[in-house]
Amino acid sequence: MTMNLKNFNEEISFLSDKVDSFHVDIMDGKFVPNLTLSPWFIEQVKTVTDTPISAHLMVEDPAFWVDELIKVNCEVICFPAERANGIAFRMIDKIHRAGLKAGVVLNPETQISEILPYVADVDKVTVMTVDPGFAGQKFVASALEKIKQLRQLRDENGYGYEIEMDGSSNRKSFKRIHDADPDIYIIGRSGLFGLEDNIEDSWNEMTKNFYDATGIPVTE
Repeated sequence: MTMNLKNFNEEISFLSDKVDSFHVDIMDGKFVPNLTLSPWFIEQVKTVTDTPISAHLMVEDPAFWVDELIKVNCEVICFPAERANGIAFRMIDKIHRAGLKAGVVLNPETQISEILPYVADVDKVTVMTVDPGFAGQKFVASALEKIKQLRQLRDENGYGYEIEMDGSSNRKSFKRIHDADPDIYIIGRSGLFGLEDNIEDSWNEMTKNFYDATGIPVTE
């Protein structure tokens, strides 16, 4: 959502050698008031990279979009916890039967208790550290506590999900996010794509900012 679409091939190709996955936001204009990318966009990304793609659904009808994302073989499909009641187990099972990974997303106000019935079955839990729907939202530091709680829950029960954070990950927040210790960082406009005029310089600036904040080098 935050990349420069005019430089689609250049940015995707460069980042393919740097990142573990691409994070694609899909919004329907109803769950959040914005419209962004689509399964068709994921098809286009797959023509230029073999790097796995994780779709983040911000939609009223996640079951419909799960079916569409299975059709394009999206490696990870993450549905919103707030719209999963009554269909979570079916969606997770359908995603897994397609040979793909299932994830669930917690908005800042949504508590872990909402996903406890099925958290053992998902491959990833995404913790939103901004309100969903738009880039550049205010960082919600209190949401970081959920990352710590999810790690404790995983350790105590032997669960296999990865913990991902999403929202305003940048030089101002890197230290606090690192201290919370997620497995996956989502880096968007404020942390990467908006730093410099080209993607290579932006990447170098991002890695410098992360090292300055945490003392840890970013390894490719």
